[in-house]
Amino acid sequence: MNGTSDKQELRNKIIERIKTCYDPEIPVDIWELGLIYDIHINDNNEVLIRMTLTSPACPVAGTLPGDVEMRVRKVEGVKDVKVEVVWDPPWNPDMMSEAAKLELGFL
Repeated sequence: MNGTSDKQELRNKIIERIKTCYDPEIPVDIWELGLIYDIHINDNNEVLIRMTLTSPACPVAGTLPGDVEMRVRKVEGVKDVKVEVVWDPPWNPDMMSEAAKLELGFL
Protein backbone atom coordinates (compact mmCIF):
# COMPACT_ATOMS: atom_id res chain seq x y z
CA MET A 1 0.00 0.00 0.00
CA ASN A 2 1.20 3.51 -0.63
CA GLY A 3 1.09 6.41 1.84
CA THR A 4 -2.05 7.93 0.35
CA SER A 5 -3.99 4.66 0.66
CA ASP A 6 -2.75 4.17 4.23
CA LYS A 7 -3.76 7.71 5.17
CA GLN A 8 -7.20 7.29 3.57
CA GLU A 9 -7.71 4.01 5.41
CA LEU A 10 -6.74 5.67 8.71
CA ARG A 11 -9.07 8.59 7.93
CA ASN A 12 -11.92 6.14 7.32
CA LYS A 13 -11.25 4.45 10.68
CA ILE A 14 -11.19 7.83 12.41
CA ILE A 15 -14.52 8.80 10.83
CA GLU A 16 -16.06 5.49 11.92
CA ARG A 17 -14.89 6.18 15.48
CA ILE A 18 -16.21 9.75 15.37
CA LYS A 19 -19.59 8.36 14.30
CA THR A 20 -19.83 6.79 17.78
CA CYS A 21 -19.95 10.29 19.37
CA TYR A 22 -23.34 11.85 19.92
CA ASP A 23 -24.58 15.17 21.17
CA PRO A 24 -26.80 13.86 24.02
CA GLU A 25 -29.66 16.17 23.06
CA ILE A 26 -29.74 15.08 19.40
CA PRO A 27 -30.12 11.43 18.32
CA VAL A 28 -27.62 11.80 15.45
CA ASP A 29 -23.85 11.33 15.58
CA ILE A 30 -21.60 14.38 15.36
CA TRP A 31 -20.21 13.39 11.95
CA GLU A 32 -23.69 13.32 10.37
CA LEU A 33 -24.55 16.57 12.20
CA GLY A 34 -21.68 18.23 10.34
CA LEU A 35 -19.79 19.20 13.49
CA ILE A 36 -16.46 17.89 12.16
CA TYR A 37 -14.99 20.46 9.79
CA ASP A 38 -11.59 18.90 9.06
CA ILE A 39 -9.45 15.87 9.82
CA HIS A 40 -5.77 16.41 9.08
CA ILE A 41 -3.34 13.49 9.35
CA ASN A 42 0.35 14.31 9.05
CA ASP A 43 3.09 11.91 7.92
CA ASN A 44 3.62 10.77 11.54
CA ASN A 45 -0.07 9.82 11.89
CA GLU A 46 -0.67 12.71 14.26
CA VAL A 47 -4.26 13.85 13.85
CA LEU A 48 -5.69 17.35 14.07
CA ILE A 49 -9.47 17.54 14.14
CA ARG A 50 -11.23 20.86 13.66
CA MET A 51 -14.77 20.71 14.96
CA THR A 52 -17.54 22.96 16.15
CA LEU A 53 -20.59 22.62 18.34
CA THR A 54 -24.20 23.48 17.59
CA SER A 55 -23.77 26.61 19.73
CA PRO A 56 -21.25 28.11 22.16
CA ALA A 57 -23.78 27.45 24.93
CA CYS A 58 -23.98 23.74 24.04
CA PRO A 59 -24.23 21.76 27.31
CA VAL A 60 -21.45 19.36 26.18
CA ALA A 61 -19.03 22.11 25.11
CA GLY A 62 -16.67 21.14 27.91
CA THR A 63 -16.81 17.39 27.36
CA LEU A 64 -17.54 16.56 23.71
CA PRO A 65 -14.15 17.63 22.28
CA GLY A 66 -12.38 15.52 24.92
CA ASP A 67 -14.65 12.59 24.11
CA VAL A 68 -13.76 12.90 20.41
CA GLU A 69 -10.06 13.04 21.28
CA MET A 70 -10.27 9.98 23.56
CA ARG A 71 -12.13 7.90 20.97
CA VAL A 72 -9.85 8.84 18.06
CA ARG A 73 -6.76 8.21 20.19
CA LYS A 74 -7.89 4.55 20.42
CA VAL A 75 -7.86 4.09 16.62
CA GLU A 76 -5.06 1.74 15.65
CA GLY A 77 -2.29 3.64 13.90
CA VAL A 78 -3.05 7.07 15.42
CA LYS A 79 0.04 8.43 17.18
CA ASP A 80 -1.45 11.58 18.71
CA VAL A 81 -4.67 13.61 18.53
CA LYS A 82 -5.48 17.25 18.98
CA VAL A 83 -9.05 18.53 18.80
CA GLU A 84 -9.53 22.20 18.04
CA VAL A 85 -12.97 23.76 18.56
CA VAL A 86 -13.69 26.51 16.06
CA TRP A 87 -16.68 28.80 15.62
CA ASP A 88 -16.03 29.98 12.07
CA PRO A 89 -17.98 29.15 10.08
CA PRO A 90 -20.80 28.91 12.60
CA TRP A 91 -22.68 25.63 12.49
CA ASN A 92 -26.14 25.61 10.95
CA PRO A 93 -28.60 22.83 10.05
CA ASP A 94 -27.57 22.97 6.36
CA MET A 95 -24.28 21.31 7.40
CA MET A 96 -26.08 18.10 8.36
CA SER A 97 -25.98 15.08 6.09
CA GLU A 98 -29.15 14.02 4.28
CA ALA A 99 -29.44 11.09 6.73
CA ALA A 100 -29.31 13.46 9.72
CA LYS A 101 -31.87 15.80 8.17
CA LEU A 102 -34.17 12.85 7.52
CA GLU A 103 -33.71 11.49 11.07
CA LEU A 104 -34.47 14.89 12.60
CA GLY A 105 -37.43 15.63 10.32
CA PHE A 106 -35.80 18.38 8.25
CA LEU A 107 -36.73 16.56 5.00
